[in-house]
Amino acid sequence: MATLVGVANGNTGKKSGRSTRRSAGRTGGKAGKTEKYERGTRSYTMSHIRGKDTTIEVLVRSYLFRQGLRFRKNDKRYPGHPDIVLPKYHVIVFVNGCFWHMHESCGKQTMPKSNVEFWNAKLMRNRERDCRQHRQLLESGWRVIDVWECELGAKTRDERLERLHTQIVDSTEPHIDETNDSRWDAFAVQAA
Repeated sequence: MATLVGVANGNTGKKSGRSTRRSAGRTGGKAGKTEKYERGTRSYTMSHIRGKDTTIEVLVRSYLFRQGLRFRKNDKRYPGHPDIVLPKYHVIVFVNGCFWHMHESCGKQTMPKSNVEFWNAKLMRNRERDCRQHRQLLESGWRVIDVWECELGAKTRDERLERLHTQIVDSTEPHIDETNDSRWDAFAVQAA
């Protein structure tokens, strides 16, 4: 009878496709700490964050391919495994997510409110690694172009992609980041 009641209430024993989020206010394993996810769910969620073939990377690559440009993707021979390598033009394009690469003065780059020490250290390491890899590529004679997630919003996407194509084909600047992120200031001084 209990099984029939469970089925009548919609409980078939199968997992539904719904998230396993806890309701607000419940505390997790540590005293006084509010947990947003069930134990193990956070790890599962984080494991599904992609390192390559992200939506914005695919968007940029498909545009460049439609424009007749041919390239290598995520080439492991170069520092940082660049998202797009165009050997014919000696250009490397990085398509960066604003959060993961700490894009300055961007609304998508916010510091998480929990575990701040961990996130600050991790994101600063990402930022320092980006600078080091860009420097190595520039010293090797490559031109480097950064395209940020916020530049690919619906309102500005077409214009930015057209400028990217022009920057690849026509420009001779060694490093291009149109958002004036201060981490690249040292490169501008070296190039001058």
